[in-house]
Amino acid sequence: MKTYGLADTDIEFSRLGYGCMQIGGSREPIDRDSVDAATRIVAKAIDQGITLFDHADIYCMGRSESVFGEVMQQIPGIRDQIVIQSKCGIRLENDPQPGDPQRYEFSRDHIVRSVEASLRRLDTDRLDILLLHRPDPLAEPEQIARAFDELASAGKVRYFGVSNHNAGQIALLQKHLDQRLVINQLEISLLHNGLIAEGIRSNIVSADYPAAAGTLDYCRERDILVQAWSPLAGGALVRVPEDASPRIRACAREVAALAEREGLPPEAIALAWLLRHPVGIQPIVGTTREDRLDACCAADGVDLSREDWYRLFAAARGGPVP
Repeated sequence: MKTYGLADTDIEFSRLGYGCMQIGGSREPIDRDSVDAATRIVAKAIDQGITLFDHADIYCMGRSESVFGEVMQQIPGIRDQIVIQSKCGIRLENDPQPGDPQRYEFSRDHIVRSVEASLRRLDTDRLDILLLHRPDPLAEPEQIARAFDELASAGKVRYFGVSNHNAGQIALLQKHLDQRLVINQLEISLLHNGLIAEGIRSNIVSADYPAAAGTLDYCRERDILVQAWSPLAGGALVRVPEDASPRIRACAREVAALAEREGLPPEAIALAWLLRHPVGIQPIVGTTREDRLDACCAADGVDLSREDWYRLFAAARGGPVP
């Protein structure tokens, strides 16, 4: 699989990453079946050339990280062959007190505690990358800077980034940090294309101009790698929901037609649309089915023409570009 180099770091990883949100299973405590199933899909991802594995402290209430820690025991030498990324900052309801609301927290204490808990669950001494999961309106950049300094100096986190942040939020945070933010993970797909579409809508009076205007250009200018979560729009372009809108159905038909023409699975076409963008998007795929992971990885060998890219874009928009 082709790779991306992470600017100003020694990290080079696969163009597609594997999202570990679903590998924790639904049973507690963790059982052997969950570990065995996770080991199979992680081994398949590695066989396909995937080297970036994406986590968050809240995935399956921490079980996904714990299961991955067990997986690494089953695959000798895996830790030094892969890049482990995790996220923190979302506090779930009733944590720690009954009645506490779901919220975000980027205090120094919470960031450090979250990372240390992730390291214990993953059974590793370091995270290669830590992302702040969602913007906290009450964030104090000085607190984040303290946490990052402590984690970096202790060797517990090598590099840092954010998720779901816009250009202004990144700029404000970066002003206070000694560490460079190297990743921004965002929701992007054919059906969730606002971050791409805003570049052609900004001078249209009737356009629904997104709050994150300029984010992709900002990341490209600053050499911040863009990762795409939910890059297949929850599978809506592969298994069209019964209640899907006409726009989704039309887009799915266009994906299917191009896939049939090229002799490829539809997953490969939908992901290739993201890979074609010059910002350098890294889709994070999270299927637990080996056949669907194979279908996703086929995107690495697809080079969409400009005409095919715009044909898919028009279908996703529900009409041609202006």
